[in-house]
Amino acid sequence: MSWLAALFSAHLVPVMITTGASFLLLFAIFRPLELAFPAKPAQKFFRPAWITDLGFFLGQYFIWSGLVFWVLTHFGGWLQGILPGGFRSRVASQPFWLQAIEVFVLSDLIIYWAHRLQHNTPFLWRFHAVHHSAEHLDWLAAHREHPLDTIYTVGLINLPVFVLGLDLHALVMFIYFRGIWAIYIHSNVRLPLPWIRWLIGAPELHHWHHDRDKDAGNYANISPVMDLLFGTYVCPNHEPAAFGLMSDPLPQNYFAQLIYPLMPRKWSRKLDRFFIREADAEAKSERSVAEERVATGTGKDKRSDSPLEISGDSLAAPV
Repeated sequence: MSWLAALFSAHLVPVMITTGASFLLLFAIFRPLELAFPAKPAQKFFRPAWITDLGFFLGQYFIWSGLVFWVLTHFGGWLQGILPGGFRSRVASQPFWLQAIEVFVLSDLIIYWAHRLQHNTPFLWRFHAVHHSAEHLDWLAAHREHPLDTIYTVGLINLPVFVLGLDLHALVMFIYFRGIWAIYIHSNVRLPLPWIRWLIGAPELHHWHHDRDKDAGNYANISPVMDLLFGTYVCPNHEPAAFGLMSDPLPQNYFAQLIYPLMPRKWSRKLDRFFIREADAEAKSERSVAEERVATGTGKDKRSDSPLEISGDSLAAPV
């Protein structure tokens, strides 16, 4: 058993310390913001399904981050050979600020279209739907993501770095910022700073992306520029009435959410009675009725009289 003790002390203990420290740090950063500037004031920290999101947080730190890192490093060498070495060296020798701008623009462009593809391709959506199954958004819910969906997203976001040969060490702070920002835009926060969404987006934009209508818009990663350019920007002056999936709700269970996307739907339906609560089934029926009313014009769109109605403090843009 000495080898087991050595494994525990050499690998598991550092991971446990890192995970605990990360949780406390993120809690210390985002929880005060959620209390001071709540997007949904009635939402509590221990809200429904928080334990599921905690499972995704722990799974990400203990298991899936290592898998994602392995995939990136395994295919990174192949990606680095796409362009000539001389070109890659010249790119890496550019000033830091220019490399940061290039990563910012190229990553946002790639992930914008990759994100739209996730919402419009049934195979990709079955994995991405796990992320959209969260019915309450906060900093912890940001971690609800199927590991295969994470590989897809993280791989494409970092594609310019690997292909162009950008200096990864010089850009490490920018990469960390992007990770923190992804957590922030899921947080239960609405700051009274409408100008900030002109530059780098804001939680209210991403909250509308998590509206039950999976085609609601706001697919951009950081800046809303891509949504503005391609007509998918939307930001009414209020929060969505509800988050989650309009139909076919996923079970609010960590392990079930890992296996459901890997199974044919006719198989997973047989497991619904074990994982889908009766209340969820009733909600699914109500959502289907509401969706039909909107489609037939007998009900109002939940966003406003017009889904593109923009308040005075929002950035007006055609969608």
